[in-house]
Amino acid sequence: MKRVFIICALALLLIGCNETTKKKQSFCLQGAWKLRKVEFPEGKTREYPTEEGSTYCRIYGQDSVFYQCQLTTTDRGIVIMPIEMSEVTLINKGNGEVLYLEDEDPHPLTLAGDTSLTIQQTGVLYSWVRDNDLYKDWGDDIRDIVSREMQNADNAYTHSYVLSAKERQQQKTIHWLVFIICLVMMGVIQYVIASHKSKQRLRLQLQQIQEEHEERSQHVRQAIMADEKRFFASDEYEALHKRIISGQQLTKQEWTDVEKMLKTVYPGFTIQLRGLLPMSELEYQTCLLIKLRIQPKDIASVLIRDVSTISTVRSRLYNKVFGKKGGTKDWDNFILSIGA
Repeated sequence: MKRVFIICALALLLIGCNETTKKKQSFCLQGAWKLRKVEFPEGKTREYPTEEGSTYCRIYGQDSVFYQCQLTTTDRGIVIMPIEMSEVTLINKGNGEVLYLEDEDPHPLTLAGDTSLTIQQTGVLYSWVRDNDLYKDWGDDIRDIVSREMQNADNAYTHSYVLSAKERQQQKTIHWLVFIICLVMMGVIQYVIASHKSKQRLRLQLQQIQEEHEERSQHVRQAIMADEKRFFASDEYEALHKRIISGQQLTKQEWTDVEKMLKTVYPGFTIQLRGLLPMSELEYQTCLLIKLRIQPKDIASVLIRDVSTISTVRSRLYNKVFGKKGGTKDWDNFILSIGA
């Protein structure tokens, strides 16, 4: 037990030392730094940015490299001219003392919190201030431009680049438009493919209905006609017919009963009708009433629609199924021919 206590105490001590070390090393150069002032040994000082809005900028990354450029603020945006790219090493010597090396050359470094630093090079003091907004908005762009320019040995001179928030927004807008256009095109292509498959399926369905109708023997035709004659002479049909022509609306259960009634005479009707294409409730009920030999004016009455609306429904269905214009009678004849 005593040994376990000692081990735990040592572990806590090591964790504490590690946290203390982290606190000592909490200062980080990563980010964007803009040159604010240069102090020369003879006492002269140069302030930045200049009257032309020009200064120098360094981007320190996580890759132990800094990327430096000249930075000028204009009405168009930020103009940068790549200057150099150098290796950087920071060594925490303790007690707030930091050894700073550029390409392994040591330079005295003075830190002022986490917002400014001063680097001494050949007796000249360069004071830099952190710019979080610049790093957030353009840090990656500046780093990539400087890196590309410095690694391109074929360039006889360095190019200037304009970083414009307006142009970036325009580019984002263009990218979004391209993305949206691609989505729309994909949707259109999928619709065309689906429409083609639907039309092909519909053609096969119509072909099957036509073949079934043509292959009926005389005996089958006579049997169907006999079933129809008995059905339309039945008391059940007569009661339904009177209810419909009186303009009384049918309940949901009564519509279900109508479907069952039709199936006793036309076993395949509702299946073939549903298989043609997706129909609205109005379209489907109109077709059921046509099959029951209900007149258009009575269909309109029981469905609480104008006669013109029922005519439009019939013509539209014919156009959808056959892909060409047709009259109301064309659709009625087709409905009367299927389902037996």
